[in-house]
Amino acid sequence: MAPFGKGKSSSTRKIQSKRGRSGTARSNKRGGRSGHVGRGAALSTPFQVSRVNEAAGLVAGSSDGDAEGSGLQEEESKELSGLDASSESDTGRNVSYNVLLQTLKPSAPGGEPKRKRRKLETSEASPSVSISITRNNRDLEEIAEQGDTSEEDIADESAEEVDDPKKEDYFTRHFIDRTESGSAERIQAVLDNQWLAEKIELGNSWSATRRRPRPSIPPKICGHGIAPEPSGFKFKAKFERAAQELLCKPNKLLQQLASSALSYEDILFSARSLENAEDVRRLASLHALNHIFRTRDKVLKNNAKLSRIENGEEMEIRDQGFTRPKVLMLMPTRQSCVKMVDAIVALCKPEQQENKKRFQDSYAREDENLSMDKPEDFKDLFGGNDDDMFRLGLKFTRKAIKFFSQFYSSDIILASPLGLRTALGGDKTKKHDHDFLSSIEIVIVDQSEALLMQNWEHVEYIFDHLNLQPREAHDCDFSRVRSWYLDGQARYYRQTVLLSGFNFPSLNRLYTQHMRNIDGKVKLSAIHDGAIMDLGFPVKQTFSRFDFANPISEPDERFQYFTSAILPSIIKASFQGPGGQQGILVFIPLYADFVRVRNHLASSPSTQHVSFGSISEYASVKEIARARSHFLTGRHSVLLYTERAHHFTRYHLKGVKRVMLYGLPENPLFYREIVGGFLGSSVSQALVDVRRANVRCLFSKLDLLKLERSVGTKRYLSLLSEKGDTFEFI
Repeated sequence: MAPFGKGKSSSTRKIQSKRGRSGTARSNKRGGRSGHVGRGAALSTPFQVSRVNEAAGLVAGSSDGDAEGSGLQEEESKELSGLDASSESDTGRNVSYNVLLQTLKPSAPGGEPKRKRRKLETSEASPSVSISITRNNRDLEEIAEQGDTSEEDIADESAEEVDDPKKEDYFTRHFIDRTESGSAERIQAVLDNQWLAEKIELGNSWSATRRRPRPSIPPKICGHGIAPEPSGFKFKAKFERAAQELLCKPNKLLQQLASSALSYEDILFSARSLENAEDVRRLASLHALNHIFRTRDKVLKNNAKLSRIENGEEMEIRDQGFTRPKVLMLMPTRQSCVKMVDAIVALCKPEQQENKKRFQDSYAREDENLSMDKPEDFKDLFGGNDDDMFRLGLKFTRKAIKFFSQFYSSDIILASPLGLRTALGGDKTKKHDHDFLSSIEIVIVDQSEALLMQNWEHVEYIFDHLNLQPREAHDCDFSRVRSWYLDGQARYYRQTVLLSGFNFPSLNRLYTQHMRNIDGKVKLSAIHDGAIMDLGFPVKQTFSRFDFANPISEPDERFQYFTSAILPSIIKASFQGPGGQQGILVFIPLYADFVRVRNHLASSPSTQHVSFGSISEYASVKEIARARSHFLTGRHSVLLYTERAHHFTRYHLKGVKRVMLYGLPENPLFYREIVGGFLGSSVSQALVDVRRANVRCLFSKLDLLKLERSVGTKRYLSLLSEKGDTFEFI
């Protein structure tokens, strides 16, 4: 099997096997695992746009890419058309676009119709037409692959789309019906960071805030931004039923999320949970598919208009970007990719699925025998294929979906941050290529909290390379590229949707720096009761606040406070003798802080009598087993434990009698599992008296979001503003 971007399935037509491709990659047996993005051969003269006759337009348009995809070699063009250069010049007439798309269906003598076949012929009645058409228009590409799209098909699809004045067509409003002056004002407001904020009422369980560029006038959306009826938005006819079922659910949070998504606002949704995960995934798939098919319909209709213009007429139509991919979906594992693809297929209901078996073999996997005591969120994330190195292109035609399509021929790109980062290459390498991200119009980042535990720098790197000007033409017809693409303003039209179980500073940074939508942005979050309220037993919890001079010095101030105010009590409690207390768990969120504390315990003269073990995300299974055993038996009185180690393993540590949190965990579930689970288990087993069990937490003003999830939305501000630095909860 060839690496991603170069591979073809065994079912690929013979015509595709003859195509010349540049940059052949070495084969790799793991589909989608490695290899760089495939790219079609470039035009002999880059950035050249010519006006050709209709027959030549067909030859140039039939490619593995489409209106914005990869190019086609001259040899393949001759095979597809059945014409060589001499026959074209000798004919002297143009081939009618309508005739090329029709198939002959004569009846056999026995009454049974013959098999359909495409026939290329010259009609004397066809007028000579000179049109401007890109070499990779989607309708012509579909002819080469399926031969099932004609002007009648286009007319049938158009007939299904009945214009209803009561429906809001946000696709047209956002991408097409824009005045240059109005867009320029909004873009300037975004550049000046001038936003108008309004609060959206969603009840007592969630909070929402919408921000719009200051000169803008908010569009009319039902009520307080909520669209309770799906009839308020325009969908493709094939998606109307699915939209009806999804948006009619009596869930204000889901309705607000749908309202913002379908009106092309940027979204930071930090209330994703196991309960609403499936609905959120279906909504993301529905919105992405509706956008792709409506974009495709617009291009097809405009192609039909161009085919009917008279000789010498000129018509300016701008309906495309530089490249074909329009939707980018980032997710943590291959199994999460399978779930998203299943939602897409269920909505699209294609007649054919090319390379589906290869996808199932490479991505889908039966649930592994995870331990029954693992939490449900752990099973949801790591069940099945938990490989975090993948990238997949999906290509849609009228009746089919093609898996593992080349990026430049794809409509949707699904990838993990690591997989896509590898495809982009390095800035200083010759293989660096980000042109396939130049025309992305919707970005969906699912399970952002899981991506945080991988390598968030990859996510930021990808966002830095979205909607940049392409380095090569990639057979683009620049006469049909939208003006705001040419002006380098695509990022202001791109919609970004961030889905997460909770908010965190890195996610807020994307919200501030990369979500620049001129239609505004919405932040949806949950109102937290506090992790300290759901532990199952009464325990003393002490929160200690420390101050810092500036954010850069905060890690140093935290370490100084820990060694001066907290460590002496740990040393005293861990003394191996009468009255000594083993089982002190020190939870450290960041690996850098973990290394600093570990080195201090190992080298400081004051801690030379403290026996400690450590478990980090880089520890081997053998090292982890030894540390857990020694901690349980009391051989180690102190155990250092990192947040990422807990995220990837979710061990149930036994023998915990006291908890020291060097920093609050990002995931509020971890607080409940460490305090209510580890410590609560020791209390229930009478390993420690409940009066001696206690929790100590360090926090600063930079821990605002984590503090809100830990102590609750109603309490966290008082811990940051009140006098004193110590707060106790029981």
